[in-house]
Formats: sequence, structure tokens, C-alpha cells
Amino acid sequence: MANLLDEKTGPVNETGRDVNVIDKQLPVTVGVGSLIFEICLWVVPIAVAVLIPWLFGVNWAVAAAGIIPGLIWLYAKMKAKNYFQQLEQKLQADASTIDNFIEQRVVILENLASLINRAIELDKDVMKSVAGLRSGIQEGEDRNTMASQVDTLAGRLFPQVEAYPELKSHQEIADAIQQNSYLQREITAARTVYNNRVNQWNRDIFDWPTKQIVAARQHYTTRIPFSTSAETKQRARSNFF
Repeated sequence: MANLLDEKTGPVNETGRDVNVIDKQLPVTVGVGSLIFEICLWVVPIAVAVLIPWLFGVNWAVAAAGIIPGLIWLYAKMKAKNYFQQLEQKLQADASTIDNFIEQRVVILENLASLINRAIELDKDVMKSVAGLRSGIQEGEDRNTMASQVDTLAGRLFPQVEAYPELKSHQEIADAIQQNSYLQREITAARTVYNNRVNQWNRDIFDWPTKQIVAARQHYTTRIPFSTSAETKQRARSNFF
């Protein structure tokens, strides 16, 4: 059988295609088939276990074995529920790591703005933006929005350094720029860990039968991965050199 996707002869989009993270949570649902499956796990083994002693005169203690599949099913559902609860805590921890790095980056950019402001007359709007970011962290804004605002502020600060080459000779400014670069890499790595965990959650809640049935009973939904703002994507297409 030939490859379904043939990179040599298949259709190619010469212009390329941009992709976006769909900002939508999908609920987990199960149908009547899942309900029948659960009922059968209890009814069928019990019916067989009762029928055999009745027909062949086997010890009625054998009939008690009929509830074993149902008990195993209950245990599996409890285990799946505990799994999702633990995975949710891991997601929270990964999200908190991103928030910590973003907060550190805001502090670095705040210090950088203050240092630049001492050397040149910095745009007052930039200083207001720095103050706004600190209050945004305290109020717990959405981390996607927060990260986008931090990137925007950095995009307004660093051209100032490029416009005044003498600023690069300031050791404190150079250190702040280096720390910002380091934190950017750490945020990228933390986002990757978080998105991998989100992908794990989104896969597992649709793992039928046990996990999907439990997820549906708990009214779980898919989670949205960390995404990049349209402004950041546009800047990535710009010429940097």
C-alpha cells in the first residue's frame, strides 16, 4: 500500500500556512453505549454467576464471584479520578513556574527602564507600561495576556538601547539585557513543559472507557495550550539584522 501522505508527489502549499491555537474548550461527553457498557459489567457477570449454580448445582459461594468485575471497574474509576486530580496539580505547578519567570522578567525590565531613564529622556508611556505590568501581576491577569504585554514592553525598551550605543557600555544595563535574554529562554522552556502537560490532559480525557467516562462524569474539558500573540508573530517575521 502506498503512503497516504507522499512528500514527493502530494500537493504542496507554496505560500505556506500560519497556524493558531484554537481558543476553545471542548467538553468530554459519553453516549448511551458507555452507560450500557457499565451496566453490563455488573449485570452480565452476576447473571452468569447466579445461573451456573442454579443449573449445575455448584456451591452458591461461586455466585459471589459475579461482583468481582464490577468491583474492579469501581477501582479503575477511582484510580482514574485520582490520576486526573494529580495531573491537574501538576498543570497548576507548571503554570506557576511560567508566572514566576514572567514576574522576574517584569522586574528586570522595570530595572532596565529605570536605568535607561537616568541616561536618556525615556518616553513616559513606557514608564507607565512598566507600572501597569506590576499591577497586572498582582491582580492575576491571564498569563497569555501578561506574557504578550511583557513582550510588547521589551519591544519598546530595546530599540532605545540600540539608538544610543553608549548605553551598552553601562554594566548594569548590559547585565539586565543578559538576564532578560536568559529569562526569555526559561519562559520558552517552561511553556514547552506546560504545553506537554496540557497535551497529556487533552489526550487522556478521551481515553475510553475508564478515563473518558470519569472525565465526562466530572464535567472536564480540554485545556488550551500557551499561545503567542499576533503582535509577537508579526515581529518574528521582521528583519532583525
